[in-house]
Amino acid sequence: MIASRFATIAGAALLLGAAPAPVDLLIRGGTVYTGSDAPFTGDVAVRGDRIVAVGRHLAMTAKRTIDAKGMVVAPGFIDPHTHMGDDLASDDPAKRLIPAFLMQGVTTAFIGNDGGGSAEVAKVLGSAATKPVGINYATYVGFGAVREAVIGEARRDPTADEMARMKRLVAGAMCQGAMGLSTGLYYAPQSFSKTPEVVELAREAAVRGGTYDSHIRDESSYTVGLKAAIAEALQIGREAKMPVHISHIKALGVDVQGQAPAIVAMVDAARKAGQDVTADQYPWSASGTSLVASLVPLWAQDGGRRALLKRFDDASLASKMRTDMTENLRKRGGADSLLITEGQFKGHRLSEIAKAHSLDAVAAAIAVIRIADPAVASFNQAEGDIAIFMRQPWVMTGSDASTGHPRVYGTFARKYAKYVVADHVLTLRQFIERSSALTADTFKLAGRGHLKAGAFADVVVFDPKTYAARATYEQPTLTAAGVRTVLVNGRLAVDAGTMTGAAAGRALPHRPTAGSCR
Repeated sequence: MIASRFATIAGAALLLGAAPAPVDLLIRGGTVYTGSDAPFTGDVAVRGDRIVAVGRHLAMTAKRTIDAKGMVVAPGFIDPHTHMGDDLASDDPAKRLIPAFLMQGVTTAFIGNDGGGSAEVAKVLGSAATKPVGINYATYVGFGAVREAVIGEARRDPTADEMARMKRLVAGAMCQGAMGLSTGLYYAPQSFSKTPEVVELAREAAVRGGTYDSHIRDESSYTVGLKAAIAEALQIGREAKMPVHISHIKALGVDVQGQAPAIVAMVDAARKAGQDVTADQYPWSASGTSLVASLVPLWAQDGGRRALLKRFDDASLASKMRTDMTENLRKRGGADSLLITEGQFKGHRLSEIAKAHSLDAVAAAIAVIRIADPAVASFNQAEGDIAIFMRQPWVMTGSDASTGHPRVYGTFARKYAKYVVADHVLTLRQFIERSSALTADTFKLAGRGHLKAGAFADVVVFDPKTYAARATYEQPTLTAAGVRTVLVNGRLAVDAGTMTGAAAGRALPHRPTAGSCR
């Protein structure tokens, strides 16, 4: 509609003998992927914060023209799972630009995942008004944050009064603009919950149009097992009557590697039965978590860190602790599979730490945890499973961006360079659409994820010959290569491969279902 209106205005101007006013920016001659159409060589015209025209040969003048010949022009990428909330709210303007994302072409990100999203959603979204940001962002309200605020870190069921209080927090957060309820059921104290508790809170998000986003209870064989955890997520969605989104779908650890086809079959069956189910995935064989989450049994985490440290000193628990940690280490693939990514042992594998201090791996892990609970890269996935999940039309690109892991700086670029160019798991069009349009359409981000007249001008231009991640597990903060231009809401955030410093991002509040907030 906006496009036809623009064409009408331009035509009227010509009849009056006047040339149409130039657009602000014209991206000329690139290979354009709109997010929903076959690629073509053409142009994208931008005025203000909107795209006004997309076509093969736009007869327009512009205040500035960018020559995109030989480049790929695509919708700005959308990351549905990140942990960038602290950077977005930072007092440091440079951090708030989120350069690691912009230099990959990511223009929108979700925060509050894994159950960590604050219930003070108005505050989270309102921060951008006083602390300008470089990317657009939306947020979930987190089950973990809500449960801790009401129950604390105890391993028990909520009382009726506590459940009522948690429901009010979720409802209030949804009415303030949360996208839905996120959970991290693998992590204590969320892991102490039972399914009916989660369903009851999820319903508060569901009636207000929210999504259930979940780091499932077990991606491996720690507790209920991968298949049962997927089944629980699907059950929660059915009973709460809401869409289900599975965070960073994977088969983690030696006991479940090879189960990707069975998990895909479960999701496909649910989708065929009419359930709305999607997932995101990062293109790395190592997950990012903490040393405690990797190795310490859940029973030992009851009550938080202080209680855990006391259990380390309890001689009556020593044998059980060692047995359970040894088993968890086996599931992860052994001491050489855990790379410490922060703190005084940063850059060292658990096996190296153990050898250097003449300790076995479990004793070394306990010694490290006594100092702090560092982030780790845990090498636990098989490439065959990664490829199977990646090929599914309901799986979108997500970084799970977190401290010390190269996925912060390289996820989208790596997915292109490795899984499109090198391994041919996806086509370029599939990569682009599952990194932009699929995410925007799934989460109903109006005007995002597509290059079309009337859409917000979130655009990435990259060189298909050089676009690649440079970040590695050893050097996780190297900026990606190959991005030439990035627009966020029509403003140049990256120009000629260099950050401009423009903070053009916006908070994106979810609109709750009409009449659900009174």
